[in-house]
Amino acid sequence: SEVSVSWRPSAEFAGNVYRGEGILPASPRRVWECIKPVAGGLRTKWDQNVKDFEVVEAVSDTVSVCRTTTPSAFMRIISPREFVDVVLVKQYEDGTMLSAATNVEHPLCLPQPNFVRGFNYPCGCFCIPLPGEPDRTQLLSFFQTDLGGYLPQTVVDSFFPASIAGFYSNLTKAVKALKV
Repeated sequence: SEVSVSWRPSAEFAGNVYRGEGILPASPRRVWECIKPVAGGLRTKWDQNVKDFEVVEAVSDTVSVCRTTTPSAFMRIISPREFVDVVLVKQYEDGTMLSAATNVEHPLCLPQPNFVRGFNYPCGCFCIPLPGEPDRTQLLSFFQTDLGGYLPQTVVDSFFPASIAGFYSNLTKAVKALKV
């Protein structure tokens, strides 16, 4: 499967908004099973950029405050990060599933030692059914992340496109390995 990654300057912060788009060889439900933002979900097993994911507070059945931690990356140039986001999950009538998030401060989730606090600006993933192709899904993702710390922008700009391409590649392997 091919993935297209593009970017432009963000209107939210002094970095870029990245857009990833690809067709995955699985139904939207199978793709969603791999990416849905739930504690104990599959994402920590296949996504090399997610070490842990926890729900700090379930606000409603579709909105929660979550903490995601990441391992060090880019040959350890990027230290482990943590992100605290308010996350919305929604399913549309056409079968599209959405996970959207943005950073938030929460009294139950103070900055942890040994992690740099990063900030996700409005971002998300859309699992979009392809008409007439029940075993294929268009995945459209948007990331605009301030990794925090003292990283040169050139390091961030080098890291994100390859990281997004790896996300799609690893997700493709995960949906193929998912038991029916």
